Amino acid sequence: MNGIINVYKEKGFTSHDVVAKLRGIFHQKKIGHTGTLDPDAEGVLPVCLGNATKVCDLITDKDKSYRAVLLLGVTTDTQDTSGEVLSRSEVSVTADEIKAAIESFVGEYDQVPPMYSAIKINGKKLYELARKGVEVERPARRITINDIYIESIDIPRVTMHVKCSKGTYIRTLCHDIGEKLGCGGAMEELLRTSSGIFGLSSALKLSQIETMTKDGTIESKLLSVDSLFKEYPILRVDKTYDKILYNGNRLEPVMLKGDIITPINGDKVRVYDDDGLFAGIYEFKADAGDYKPVKLFLNKG
Repeated sequence: MNGIINVYKEKGFTSHDVVAKLRGIFHQKKIGHTGTLDPDAEGVLPVCLGNATKVCDLITDKDKSYRAVLLLGVTTDTQDTSGEVLSRSEVSVTADEIKAAIESFVGEYDQVPPMYSAIKINGKKLYELARKGVEVERPARRITINDIYIESIDIPRVTMHVKCSKGTYIRTLCHDIGEKLGCGGAMEELLRTSSGIFGLSSALKLSQIETMTKDGTIESKLLSVDSLFKEYPILRVDKTYDKILYNGNRLEPVMLKGDIITPINGDKVRVYDDDGLFAGIYEFKADAGDYKPVKLFLNKG
């Protein structure tokens, strides 16, 4: 089975748990998720099946949206309320001060990843070191908060919607907001509402996926790989040259048919074989006057 399925990850599961359960449901090994969600978090988790695992990194790179609940007046070792409490403080700030502090994080900022994360430092995952009581210096990473909409402020809790770039830790954002306010803060709840083109409305729980797999309707919920590249024009390889396509070779314009306009160096296209099977993404190289494969999904060679 090939394609992308939009999973609603429920609380209590790790992203790896979801992949493991899907391997059992679909009876196939080639499955990969597109961005870790903490066990206590829930929401959108696109999962790639079969040859679609080649686009896992592409989906991971897309912007994300979250609905988060920030609890002020507390800090923890994990930066969320599942961790060990490190401090408690009185929350004496006003709603206007909270709003101003939150809005100051919109834009680019250098975020220091939490110790409880899967980032590797010198070959060791940070959370493995954290569990041993070891804390190491982590280089800050430039991330972007595209927008924050504050749904409600009910001190000490703040509910907000965050649109951000890949690599953003909402736990750390909550922690940093609390630090800026001087009272500390930790993430209490997290719901991922979107990841790239995938949203909550199309997300399926594991139980739903299992039921639909048994009754044979699950393929209707799979998104094809080529649908991720709708912005690229479509070209087909003339049947005479299908073997060249299947072997992953470069393609000359004479081999292609479709609505070909004069290509510009760097232009990307979706290439299909003569039967309409998606082969991959190709890029025009002006110096050679041909199309070079960027990412291939079909190989009949």
